[in-house]
Amino acid sequence: MSKLTGKVAVVTGASKGIGAAIAKALAAEGASVVVNYASSKAGAEAVVAAITAADGHAVAVGGDVSKAADAQGIVKAAIDTFGRIDILVNNSGIYEFSPIEEITEEHFHKQFNTNVLGVLLTTQAAVRHFGEGASIINVSSVVSRITPPASAVYSGTKGAVDAITGVLARELGPKKIRVNSVNPGVVVTEGTQSAGIIGSDLDAWALAQTPLGRLGQPDDIASIVVFLASDDSRWMTGEHVVASGGMR
Repeated sequence: MSKLTGKVAVVTGASKGIGAAIAKALAAEGASVVVNYASSKAGAEAVVAAITAADGHAVAVGGDVSKAADAQGIVKAAIDTFGRIDILVNNSGIYEFSPIEEITEEHFHKQFNTNVLGVLLTTQAAVRHFGEGASIINVSSVVSRITPPASAVYSGTKGAVDAITGVLARELGPKKIRVNSVNPGVVVTEGTQSAGIIGSDLDAWALAQTPLGRLGQPDDIASIVVFLASDDSRWMTGEHVVASGGMR
């Protein structure tokens, strides 16, 4: 029997990159998966097709996690389709880098609404349906520790996610609900490539700071999420698992 047989997972922002890899990895271990997307329906449907082709179960569900009604709708889709929810992966996130002189209100609210408010709203919707043994995994970032230049807003959002992880671990622990985060380093995805990070000075700097001598791949993060979602990590809550190839 696979590690997650009979479980139902919601993965936000799962149409590409790390989220897509997480959705596929959870499904490969037996979970039925809600593949959430904000704009790329085609991407989410491709992830669902890959899962079903491997005899898994998944459904694509649109929704903006920064809107309460959408967050509730994403969770409702899990209940309506699969009858329950056991795992929530708060992966939706955006990043934009600006020096302090160029930060605007729009720049701030765009990132905090998705990266922080989205975590709170989706978690709020999910905990109403969780039973004992449920697991929340927040996808944070190593930036909350290494605080690179021009990342005040983005690093601020991930620092908030780390703090929320700790708070909710204490708040939900009595209900036997675990809350952990995984904090990736630089990962090669469609997003980091289109943002110009891969091949940039930041890319070179990150690689030079990484003892394992390579950038991350989505599957590197997905396998850790499977661990945190499963009973293998049953004695872990409030933890921040840094997955950065040793970069500090």
